Amino acid sequence: MSAEPECPLCEGTGWKVLDRDGLTGVERCECALADRVRRLEERANIPPLYREASFANFSTLPDNPVANRILTAAVTAARAYVRDFLPGATRRGLLFLGEPGTGKTHLAVAVLRSLISRWGVEGVFFDYQHLLEKIRSGYDPASGASDREAYRVALEAEVLLLDDLGAHRVTEWVEDTITQIITYRANHGKPLLATSNLRDPEAGDAPLPGGIAGEIAGKYYLAERIGPRARSRLFEICRLISTRGAEDYRLRKGRMAGL
Repeated sequence: MSAEPECPLCEGTGWKVLDRDGLTGVERCECALADRVRRLEERANIPPLYREASFANFSTLPDNPVANRILTAAVTAARAYVRDFLPGATRRGLLFLGEPGTGKTHLAVAVLRSLISRWGVEGVFFDYQHLLEKIRSGYDPASGASDREAYRVALEAEVLLLDDLGAHRVTEWVEDTITQIITYRANHGKPLLATSNLRDPEAGDAPLPGGIAGEIAGKYYLAERIGPRARSRLFEICRLISTRGAEDYRLRKGRMAGL
């Protein structure tokens, strides 16, 4: 197997020699920065389905005026967050709320990948249910190292992305665990990105008629699934981006495929 060719700019050293106004110096080569981004993305635990998710390949459904307006506003807000992000100084994150299939996970991953590529941020993606299962398994002495590490990683990651927040049957342990994670990150200024299909008054969701319980209606509120304490801290440390009212992109693709 032939070796990969050396970078012509730095000859494989990772540093470029500069000569400006008679002064010689060095700076980090683009190839070294690209290699660091690649390693950070590999460690970010992004699912295969979303590894190429970006702002550029996110569809705002231009042929649907209502969805286009909602999704264009969401993309604009997400891009602005990345642009204004200051590593080590930005403390707030983003909470994407909306119905299933409206691009929340795609946008959240696009934000995470952009933070990695633009700012060299160390971030990690966790599916909410999978994270809770790994944390619970970590209490078993026979569990693997990755299960035992999951809780620490969720606490300490520079940027944490929690996908499908609240998609787990609520118990006292679940409520306590997610409250601990959100509170720790709030207290230590560690940004959180989260997505959820759940309803919330902040997203303009009106109370269910006649006080119908979420379990009966199939439409839970965020506070019902993660607890009021976690929900309160979440809105304290995250800016809301709503995709509520946009078209379900997955159903749309299914209909188009059936034509």
